[in-house]
Amino acid sequence: MSRAKSRAGLSIAAYTRRCETDSGAAWTACPDCGLGQFVPALAAGHLAACRRCRGTLAVNTGYGLDAVLAMTLTALVLLLFAVLSPLLSLHAFGEIRQNWIYSGVGELWRSGFGFLAAIVASFSIAAPLAYLGLLAAVLSALALGAHPTWLGPAFRWTQFLRSWAMPEIYVVGGFVAYSRLQKIAIVDVGSGGWAIIAAALAFLAIDAIIDRRAVWRAIGPDTGASPGEAAIACLDCGLLAPATGDGESCPRCGARLRHRKPQAQARTAALVLAAAMLYIPANLLPVLTVERYGRVEHDTIMAGIRELAHIGAWPLAVVVFLASIVVPLIKLLSLTGFMAAEMSGSPRWLVARTRLHDIVNNIGRWSNIDVFMASILVALVQFGILTNVAAGAGGTCFAAVVLLTMIASRCYDPRLMWDAAEGKR
Repeated sequence: MSRAKSRAGLSIAAYTRRCETDSGAAWTACPDCGLGQFVPALAAGHLAACRRCRGTLAVNTGYGLDAVLAMTLTALVLLLFAVLSPLLSLHAFGEIRQNWIYSGVGELWRSGFGFLAAIVASFSIAAPLAYLGLLAAVLSALALGAHPTWLGPAFRWTQFLRSWAMPEIYVVGGFVAYSRLQKIAIVDVGSGGWAIIAAALAFLAIDAIIDRRAVWRAIGPDTGASPGEAAIACLDCGLLAPATGDGESCPRCGARLRHRKPQAQARTAALVLAAAMLYIPANLLPVLTVERYGRVEHDTIMAGIRELAHIGAWPLAVVVFLASIVVPLIKLLSLTGFMAAEMSGSPRWLVARTRLHDIVNNIGRWSNIDVFMASILVALVQFGILTNVAAGAGGTCFAAVVLLTMIASRCYDPRLMWDAAEGKR
């Protein structure tokens, strides 16, 4: 593979020559470091990694689009069933309480925590259903040999929605709530509970078997530039478009074509600063308020972790500690470090920093475990003066920290670190 310009004007003359001997080879630019390079045709079970930053460029899972469609439809049916069926049943004080996914949303909204209600509804219901619905529509159209104009934008939206669709994280939050509820009452898992567990596994299966590059190639060709013409790679679908189209819409997926994300550092800095200001109250203020026989207890995130450890649920305590305390802090420090290194133009640990950005960009969503756990508890534990659980201000601050850091990591363009180290700022 030959080294090409990483910022703009990617020459595809070499791509044209290579295609004469390997029709499966494609010339693209790494979305993490910007290096132009060939992605060869891959055998089943193989992946192509960037030769400079080690980022994954393409994966051939070995599964066809029909298998992905079948798993997508399975996940959609399971999720719909989970939404319409009770998740958990709580037996206490001679009464039975049941909750559905939307029960926590309604209770949070009624108690004045509209922001938390919107977060839970979006991440556990709206985004997962929209993701599965769009993915099923795209794959069904391709299976029927249809190529409507909405295919590219629809598949681009599935990639965006997957980051915000969190059934697997909701399930972990359910495990945490189940462990805490066993302390005060008898808890049974309902049909919806088993369904959402199965749906979460189906989501993970889709991630494992889908070959997004194959889907994009089925939607349209990988290049829209003429031989010998300078080109720019779309960060969403990988299409090579003429470099003169900077700022215009990608002809395959409709995304805005950019050599670099404009004002990426300023937006990231503002989001990180806001999240840092909320991180302390998120850990000091109560996430939940528990009233038991007239006695009121205010549970912070750490108090909930200590309770899990006290009842012997050490694995869950460790998971919650990492997801709710460690991960947000690592994201704040990492993003701050990325921006500082970019400003100084430091070339040190460029590969490590790029891979760290990829990690924080993907693990931040797991911090929502506490948010989902709280939504389940406030929906189930409503027994008047006997025992009652309500959301606290700390939950709102914490959800805001998670949301802001997720947006910040997606706003930041890691290619800027490479540009700064190469003196291209």
